[in-house]
Amino acid sequence: MDGLINVYKEKGYTSFDVVAKLRGILHQKKIGHTGTLDPDAEGVLPVCLGKATKLCEMLTDKDKVYEAVIKLGARTDTQDMSGTVLGTKGYTGDAETIAETVRSFVGSMEQVPPMYSAVKVHGKKLYELARKGITVDRQPRNITVYSMDVKNMNLDEGYVRIETCVSKGTYIRTLCEDIGKALGCDACMAKLKRTRSGTFEIADSITLDGIAQLAKENRLSEAVTGIDKVFSMPAAVLKQDADRYMRNGNEIYPSMFKMMGGSPDKKAFLNTGSDDICVYYSDMTFGAVYRKIGGDGDGGRYKVFKMF
Repeated sequence: MDGLINVYKEKGYTSFDVVAKLRGILHQKKIGHTGTLDPDAEGVLPVCLGKATKLCEMLTDKDKVYEAVIKLGARTDTQDMSGTVLGTKGYTGDAETIAETVRSFVGSMEQVPPMYSAVKVHGKKLYELARKGITVDRQPRNITVYSMDVKNMNLDEGYVRIETCVSKGTYIRTLCEDIGKALGCDACMAKLKRTRSGTFEIADSITLDGIAQLAKENRLSEAVTGIDKVFSMPAAVLKQDADRYMRNGNEIYPSMFKMMGGSPDKKAFLNTGSDDICVYYSDMTFGAVYRKIGGDGDGGRYKVFKMF
């Protein structure tokens, strides 16, 4: 099976657990996820199946939206409630200051990945080193916080719920701790839910049990988005005698098209470039994404960007 499933990852599962369970449900090995979620986190986890695994890297780059709960007055080694408490300095300010501080984090910045993360340093995952009590220097990464707002708070219990839209590679746990530092207190992340990844919305996601039930009822196609439906670009269909050019990964020209039109699907979301086109074989089977490399003088010339 080729395509994408918008999985709702439940608490207690790692992203790799989700992939492993889907392999058992779908009875296929070629499956990959598009962005790690911590075991205690829940929410949207787009998963690529079969030939769609070629999309994993593209989809990982998309912005993501999270709902998180910050616990004020607690700092841990993991930056969330699962870790060992390192500090308990409480917050003594008002609600308005919290709201202003949270909004101040909007923008581009550098963020150092936490030790308890899957980032590799010299071939070792940081969390593996952290569990041995080893701390190493980490290179900061450029991230962008597109928006961040307080949804509600309970200062008596020290909880602040936020919603934020961030770029690839942003650690919400680290942002929660940094917000605490800016407020002059200890803080860590108490809860995390990813509500959107790219254009995959939580309202459209489905649990592993739900997917298993669809498989049992032979209705899996209802949960799978076809590969060609994820691109937002013009579509072209080749003439029959030009099929062999794409099949062999050769360059193609507009003269080889028997038709060219709009986006294959109005719900499409992935746009890799203004000069990209989805190309179909003459029998309407999706084949590849091509990128324009020739000038308009010769009518255009296209080279394979990604074969499927």
